Amino acid sequence: MNKNAKSMVVWFIMASLVVYAMYHLINPGKGKVYQLPTSEFHRYIQQESSENLFEEGIVIGKEWIKGKFRDPQQPIQGDPRRWGTSTFQEFRTSRDIYSEYPLEEKLLERGIPYDIEPSSRVPQWIVIFGTTVLPILLFLGIMIFISRQMQGTGNRALSFGKSRARLHSESQPQRTFADVAGCDEAKEGLEEIIQFLQDPKKFQRLGGRIPKGVLLMGPTGTGKTLLARAVAGEANVPFYNISGSDFVEMFVGVGASRVRDLFETGKKNSPCIIFIDELDAVGRHRGAGIGGGHDEREQTLNQLLVEMDGFDTSEGVILIAATNRPDVLDPALLRPGRFDRQIVVDLPDVKGREEIFKVHTKVIKVGEDADLEVLAKATPYFSGADIANMVNEAALLAAKEDKDAVDMTYFDEAKDRVMMGPERRSLVISEDEKRITAYHEAGHTLLRHVIPENDPNYKATIIPRGRSLGASIPLPIQERRNFSKKYLLAGIVTALGGRVAEELIFDEVTTGAQNDFEQATEMARKMVTKWGMSELGPLSFGKREEQVFLGKEIAHYQDYSEKTAMDIDEAVHRIITDCYNKARYLIETHLDGLKKIADGLLQRETLIGDEIEGILGPRPSISVVS
Repeated sequence: MNKNAKSMVVWFIMASLVVYAMYHLINPGKGKVYQLPTSEFHRYIQQESSENLFEEGIVIGKEWIKGKFRDPQQPIQGDPRRWGTSTFQEFRTSRDIYSEYPLEEKLLERGIPYDIEPSSRVPQWIVIFGTTVLPILLFLGIMIFISRQMQGTGNRALSFGKSRARLHSESQPQRTFADVAGCDEAKEGLEEIIQFLQDPKKFQRLGGRIPKGVLLMGPTGTGKTLLARAVAGEANVPFYNISGSDFVEMFVGVGASRVRDLFETGKKNSPCIIFIDELDAVGRHRGAGIGGGHDEREQTLNQLLVEMDGFDTSEGVILIAATNRPDVLDPALLRPGRFDRQIVVDLPDVKGREEIFKVHTKVIKVGEDADLEVLAKATPYFSGADIANMVNEAALLAAKEDKDAVDMTYFDEAKDRVMMGPERRSLVISEDEKRITAYHEAGHTLLRHVIPENDPNYKATIIPRGRSLGASIPLPIQERRNFSKKYLLAGIVTALGGRVAEELIFDEVTTGAQNDFEQATEMARKMVTKWGMSELGPLSFGKREEQVFLGKEIAHYQDYSEKTAMDIDEAVHRIITDCYNKARYLIETHLDGLKKIADGLLQRETLIGDEIEGILGPRPSISVVS
């Protein structure tokens, strides 16, 4: 008899004992019922004094007669004329011989009270099953459930060190490179990984070795996980997905055990792809002085390094990892032989954003006036995730208003929602405050139009969104990686235009320019301390230092004298002051245009680029900043 059979026998015996005990608790008097012979019962009711014997009455059933009676063998104390004991005893007798006997008439004649028990409509076998078999089965079911739960707890304890990698099943939608846009260079770097998984002999015949690990680096939302899934979809191989935080536990050694199990799982299911997301959670730089050599995270990282050295790509296992913090990774992870190939997945450029828009608008019905090229230009520094969110928001807005297609209006509204938040139309704004906001945004808009180094206007609005009461948004002409001094100065002049407009029109200043001042001051300080665009010369001030004891965080400290610090402050102040004076001169020169833009905003709340150019005329081509 095996272990499970023995357990079942023990549970059955226990259940039987419990049911037996419960039965007798519910029916405690069943063992004291006197089985009165039918002949004696017949003789007793024939006696003239039978009403004394059955004065508590009897109950007549279909197959039995029961009740309480006195023992007639001895007289009652104190009254020798009455026979029977002073106590009653419960009795039960069969009714077989009374089927044709007028029992009820005889009882009435003798004055014996009686009652007729109604016949039960429930069959006897159901009663027996419900009172005996069913409780046993119910008890056994409960015990088996508890037993399995206890066994499950034991199994979970034994599987504590198992890998938590999730297999991307075939029922889930498969991704391919057609679903990924805006990162052509990254796709090219992964092409040979796909070819190796499809035909490994092609690379091995000349002694070549495919990279053991591929590290995808880039900002959040740029599609690193999507790229890894696309590689698995293109190669048509299993895809195991796990996060770096799944390795690290409170108990030392658990993470290392999970790393070992992860690679064993990959080898059993080769060819396959193992994808570790957020690698920096487990691969952070060692030697931070926290936890010592027995730190759980460090042991997990050590085991990962050993496993990557120990497995061979000829087995068909490719390790892909992703992180947005490559600067904090341990150098041992990045050396050749581990993560041999490092691919940067950066924010998409304007062409890439347009391609991403095309991918995400395939699943929605786009209106005829929707211009994806304009949307791509109007969304600088948007990641793929931002664009996907924007397209979804536009579809929801159009569906909310029962439209048949998503036109440009909804895309524009969705962009503003993603960038600044939803409209706050319930916000109560006085007419004076609304007028100040209109002139403030008109100041930015006017300077962006009259300074040719600026990007042209895309939109100006005084509809509150998020923490902003209004906005003036540019439309970048081209993607910029290097910024000229004239472009930076134009940006500072434009940022100060809101305060200048308030001062000229109302002869008063407000707190609305706080963010403008922060941006202008930060840009001017970088021009002086980082980019060498001041009279202090081509020098960089303020050294950056990596704090390894704080997890390789970047810190800045002053590596120059107090006199140089004063010179830096003076240079920053001079740039801001000069730009403020230029902004004031330009707005005074174009005061008519300022008022027209402000009036348009007060009337329509929002002006788009063509409307702004219609009010102010064509943009000048001669530079006004230096």
